[in-house]
Amino acid sequence: MISSEDLIFASFLRLKEFCEKENFKGWDPFDGLNSKIFSKVPILYNNRTARLLWIQFFKRSSLNFRKMLKVEKGYNPKGLGLFLNGYCNLYRVRPDVDVLNQIHFLANKLIVLQTKGYSGSCWGYNFDWQARAFYQPKFTPTVVATSFIASALFDAYEVTGEILYLETAISSGDFILKDLNRTYGKGGTFCFSYSPKDRSQVFNASLLGSKLLGRIYTYTQDKNILEDAMLSINYCCEAQNEDGSWSYGNLPFHQWIDNFHTGFNLEALCSFQRYTGIFDFDVNIEKGLNYYLNTFFTDEGVPKYFNNKTYPVDIHSSAQLIMTLASAGKFDEKIQIVKKVLKWTIGNMQDKQGFFYYQFRKSFTNKIPYMRWAQSWMFYAMSVYFLNCESSSGSSLTKEVMDKVRLFAN
Repeated sequence: MISSEDLIFASFLRLKEFCEKENFKGWDPFDGLNSKIFSKVPILYNNRTARLLWIQFFKRSSLNFRKMLKVEKGYNPKGLGLFLNGYCNLYRVRPDVDVLNQIHFLANKLIVLQTKGYSGSCWGYNFDWQARAFYQPKFTPTVVATSFIASALFDAYEVTGEILYLETAISSGDFILKDLNRTYGKGGTFCFSYSPKDRSQVFNASLLGSKLLGRIYTYTQDKNILEDAMLSINYCCEAQNEDGSWSYGNLPFHQWIDNFHTGFNLEALCSFQRYTGIFDFDVNIEKGLNYYLNTFFTDEGVPKYFNNKTYPVDIHSSAQLIMTLASAGKFDEKIQIVKKVLKWTIGNMQDKQGFFYYQFRKSFTNKIPYMRWAQSWMFYAMSVYFLNCESSSGSSLTKEVMDKVRLFAN
């Protein structure tokens, strides 16, 4: 019988082979407006409701109509950032020339894909995006995409010493502080907007921006950056419910509570404290982590989507568990739930070709191989898994798995 260690390692190699074969290009759940056919019908394309319905049709359909409707595969900057994070982790496990080449390729591609015309480095998605709260043209920069990509460039700098990666990552702080809108609360606290083009209050977005500011602070020691980050974090922590949960945001249609956005919030708070040495949010983290672990994962290792129902099981939820526990310093303590969720995910949501499915539902599985939403997240998550196994003095996985990981490029 194959061990869980061998199962996880073999799964990762299949995923890595698939992503590299595709050269990290692919489709996305929200890329429907890239359809060359839809864009040629102005009466539809210029209508908010039509755009929203068109995107939801693509997102919810388990059949992939993208080739038929001429939606091409592309580079999604956020996806590239997550892959970059992953390769940096692999390089830390075992320095290797091939991995280093991938790091430079991804980092340089991200520098080229920056959105110009803003105060600092920033990135958006490679498709027009109609949400309920706003419409964003292709490559409109967002705090979420920018925070993940800039963090990846920090990792790339720390691995390679390439100063351009560092300068680009630090510059992203100007985008967050100068270009995003702010919604103010008590005592001067505020929430960063999702992008410069909206005024939404999404807690994970504001916290991810604050997390990035905390990392920038470690390099610049700029107290003003730290002060603004703290005000944003306090706003979001005041919005935390007594049971430790957060709704997605403040708008009336943002009141759901879900798995991976809760994980984002916790990861951002834990990382901010680690970067800055300011441990003012331990209580929020403890409450939130207890709620997260007790609410969103079944005894069988199924990652629930919402706090009150399981389906659809989303690949994003499986991946985020590993990053959340690693950021909280709970990886070793909770290794059994990590292995249980990984084994369930590999057994139920990985294709024989190596890619991971988007969503698992009661009656069907959406098997479209989304590059950003599924592959980049699982690649990053599994790299965090291996990195934490390597650094764990008490992990039984280290000897069995890590010798193989160190040889994976040979």
